[in-house]
Parts: sequence; C-alpha cells; structure tokens
Amino acid sequence: MTDKIRGAGIGLRSPHYQHILIYKPAIPWFEVLSDNYFCSGGQPLDYLEKVRQNYPVTLHGVGMSLGSTDPLNLDYLTRLKDLAARIEPATISDHLAWISIGGHYLHDLLPLPYTEEALTTLTERITQAQEFLGQRILIENPSAYLLFTHSTMTEWEFISALTKKADCYLLLDVNNLHVGAVNHGYDSLEYLDALEPSRVKEIHLAGYEEKEDYLLDTHGYPVHAPVWQLYQEALKRFGPVPTLIEWDTDIPPFEIMMAEANKAGAYMEEVCLGEGRKGEEGRWS
Repeated sequence: MTDKIRGAGIGLRSPHYQHILIYKPAIPWFEVLSDNYFCSGGQPLDYLEKVRQNYPVTLHGVGMSLGSTDPLNLDYLTRLKDLAARIEPATISDHLAWISIGGHYLHDLLPLPYTEEALTTLTERITQAQEFLGQRILIENPSAYLLFTHSTMTEWEFISALTKKADCYLLLDVNNLHVGAVNHGYDSLEYLDALEPSRVKEIHLAGYEEKEDYLLDTHGYPVHAPVWQLYQEALKRFGPVPTLIEWDTDIPPFEIMMAEANKAGAYMEEVCLGEGRKGEEGRWS
C-alpha cells in the first residue's frame, strides 16, 4: 500500500494547482482532502486528475465519523470508494473522532472517551469500513483539548489496542501528539514508545497556535521547533515513514510549503541514514 509513496509530501491545495501543473515541482507525493472531490466532474476533480498523472496521491478524509454510534454512512463510503477507484490512492485515511449524531452532521472532529466500549464500537466500524473499501485504512490520532473522566486507558493505549484489534494502520500526527501532551501534561516520548512500529504508515506535521494556557491545532503556521524535535524522535522509533506537511489556513506560497517538506526530508535522511537500517533487534527495518 504505502510502497507507492516515499519521503516528504505536501497537502494539495487549490491555490497551488497552477504552480504544480506548470512547474512540476520535485515533491514525491501529495495528500488530497477526499471530501472536496466527491463529484462526477468539475474543475477541482479535473485538476486532481491532472496532478495524479504526475504524482502519487493519498486520500485523507474527515467524514467517516468512525467514533459515532450512528450507522456507517454508506453514501459517504460509496463516494469515497468511487473516488479511490478513479484516483488509485496510495492510502486512505480518516480520524479517531466522531462528527455525527442522530443523522445530523457537525463541523468538527469531536473526541471520544477511551473505554472498552468505545474500543469495541470503533473496531467494528473500522472493520466494516475496511471491508467496504476493500483495503486497510489509516486512523489519525486527534488533537486533544479535553479528557473524559471515565476513560479507562490513555490515548496511546487506546490507539495501540485499536490498530491491533481492527487490523488497521496509524497515521501519526506528530503535531497533534505534541498539542495533546502540552495541553494535558503527558509524556510524548512515552506515547511514541507505546506504538507498534509496524502500524505507523504515515506521519503528519503542521503548525499550531499558542493561546494563553493551551495550544490550538490550526494547521496555519510553519512547523514549530518542539514538533520538529518530536518528529526526529519518531523517525528514530519508526524509521523513514512517509511524511506530510499540512497547511489548511492562511495558505502560503508553494515555495514555503516546499521548504517545510524539504526540511522534513532532510531530517529523514539525517536521522534514518545515521541510524542505519535496523534489523530484528532494532526498532525498524
């Protein structure tokens, strides 16, 4: 699945369509917000197909609502499956969150408690989604702004159990991990060390906003220094996992995003080539 992508990619955004098609920059892959392309035609899909002719693409969505107790939205999954058949993405991913209740859809990725009940529900729903799509999907760890008092496990314990039980993969958002660690005071390295390396198939990097007493994940800034540091620790643990630069608000010129991707690629080479290729006794191979 992820053997089609390598190195550090960039999220595909409409302000950059023309630049990409004209200059064909040396970016190894692009990630697409799949919900924006659920149509049978039109300009956005036309641009996406043209980009896809020259680059591998991954599909990243916000609409599966895997953490909900509503029935899975088969119309949404059908649109996603049709887009995947058309684009042939390297991976399909969504979030550890819920966005719907009673058939009503909200406009945010909402958290869930880390309990055995939630673990069972998510496992069943991810399994159903994977069977419908005909492939394993990646689940992204959330940005955390609150914790439920009735959770019975940590976020990293929950995610480790979920990827194993549902036989899915993890999209490790290092920025989200750092935001949660700062907001709630847990150890980000303990979080990393609890994850099974074979499940981590993609990494996200983005920028947060510093509020008075918490961090807000806005995807509207360059990657901050603590996230770069944590990214290097993740590379030591998981190896040269394909990495994406996300930037969703106040989108800058393409050259700035490319510089961020090049920086991620440089860290990948420095850390992973320096570490060498680890064998069975190491952390990655």
